[in-house]
Amino acid sequence: MPEPALSRRALLRSGSVLAALAALEGCASSSSPSAGPTSPEPSAAGSSAAGSPSAAPTFAMPAESRPHTRTFMAWPASEQVWGDQLPAVRGDIAQVAQAVARFEPVVLMARPEQSAQARHLCGSSVEVIDLAVDDLWARDTGPTFVTAPGALAGVDLNFNGWGNKQPHADDSQVARALLERYSIRRVQAPITGEGGGIEVDGEGTLMATESSWVNANRNPGRSRDQIEATMKELFGVRKVIWFAGVAGQDITDCHIDALARFAEPGVVVIHRPGPDAPPDIWSRASDQALEVLRDATDAQGRKLRVVELVEPDLSQLPDPGKDFLATYLNYYVVNGGVIMPRFGDQASDDRAAKLLGELHPGRQVVPVGINAIAAGGGGIHCSTQQQPAVPAVAPPVR
Repeated sequence: MPEPALSRRALLRSGSVLAALAALEGCASSSSPSAGPTSPEPSAAGSSAAGSPSAAPTFAMPAESRPHTRTFMAWPASEQVWGDQLPAVRGDIAQVAQAVARFEPVVLMARPEQSAQARHLCGSSVEVIDLAVDDLWARDTGPTFVTAPGALAGVDLNFNGWGNKQPHADDSQVARALLERYSIRRVQAPITGEGGGIEVDGEGTLMATESSWVNANRNPGRSRDQIEATMKELFGVRKVIWFAGVAGQDITDCHIDALARFAEPGVVVIHRPGPDAPPDIWSRASDQALEVLRDATDAQGRKLRVVELVEPDLSQLPDPGKDFLATYLNYYVVNGGVIMPRFGDQASDDRAAKLLGELHPGRQVVPVGINAIAAGGGGIHCSTQQQPAVPAVAPPVR
């Protein structure tokens, strides 16, 4: 169960989110289960960069492009959510899991009564664990990881079904359950949100939409400044770039990971509608975000280079439906690769693959068909959550 609101408020007032991380250094186990012979688990034991055991490490969320220990995913569980599309959605998730597993270990959570089917469809390259889930959105339900030299922690963002829009009795416990299973220290955030609602460059800058954070369905009574201050402490950033987003039009209230992403520090790739696309929530959000980015600088004071990534031509797709998330932005960067959506508009798919390859040099771009997932308003990034490798402990000062 979440901690009482009073204790969270006290934590925030004292400015001690990072202090809570430091306190956990002494009480959490430093051992984690092995990821298998291909990927030994880094130690989560903490110490300071200077090697002094009495100094608290400084945690920060690394860029997705940094090395991963593993990727977490979840098996879609409910016909209540997906109806007769559930088999197709499960097929898409299995393909995404297999694609990611070509580059790094994949751990897929599945309800115990569904784990045999998940193992059968995903194959031996994917590890399936018994853990109760409601749906496939591991980016939002799982922990958001932060690291320090020699240390790892998971931030539990108190998933509440995107503002109680979907049943989440099990998904609300996923972050806690995963962190306990892998003996990773847990930090309960004093705000509510989702991993898909934040995007970091790994050098002190975070992007987010107001619609998915400064919203009474997640953080009633909290101002943007209050939420920003908490984000800075939780994720180790110095600057937050806010976009308006669009509230109440999709289940996420316009998550950033379908709108704007850091290709690298100083470079933002943004979703753009096609030339014949009708006005919709994503095109409005994209127009506003583009205006913000034209004048924005990052935490290092750099003017941002903005790269536009145009969505597929919906007229080339068979009956995409009103909730179809037609954005290439929801790709996932893995160790040595980029897993991107393939929608079936061959010209647009090829153009997007070429651009993502240029933006992520040295990584293999792997397109995966995910139209069943996209019809439910999500994508590859939404269904994955990376556990970053723990950076090495700096040697002690002599």
